[in-house]
Amino acid sequence: MPKITKVYTRAGDEGTTSLGGGQRVDKHSLRIESYGTVDELNSAIGVALAGGLDPRLEKELGRVQNELFHLGSDLCVLEEDKHKFKVPCVEQRHIDTLEATIDELNEQLGPLENFILPGGSAGAASLHLARTIARRAERLLVALSREQTIGPHTLAYLNRLSDALFVMARFENHRQGVEDVCWDSRA
Repeated sequence: MPKITKVYTRAGDEGTTSLGGGQRVDKHSLRIESYGTVDELNSAIGVALAGGLDPRLEKELGRVQNELFHLGSDLCVLEEDKHKFKVPCVEQRHIDTLEATIDELNEQLGPLENFILPGGSAGAASLHLARTIARRAERLLVALSREQTIGPHTLAYLNRLSDALFVMARFENHRQGVEDVCWDSRA
């Protein structure tokens, strides 16, 4: 566990930052954009939790927030450096747990018969916002993967997480007694 004794270092004042392996990179690099967006996603989930959600979702999202730190760790160390450092990484078991959660929550919901708009209850709207941030993180990670090797489970995890956040938003509306807002394609 890292011990943080000083919040500022001044090392990034010129627009660079250090990766977990010590390499200096531009703050606008795809790798930094990717795990910075994962951090933004984690914050959005924190906002959703702070607003109050169904206890079933609170439990799952607490676990997800921890896993997002695993994902950030996975992304901040280059693959070739992971043999030098003991780095928490996203694993298949994290994806499997997300899939089990999706299946469990989906069983309690009616079938989806139309596209739905982000909204409904405040909690569901917050989860939809988190879902869109997850999709952006995934797009950035795809771009990064075209240039550099990334962890083998990182893309699948983000893909599954965005699906889980969608189902969680629907579940939150259901538990709050709020109808999902359907897209009116004729409007």
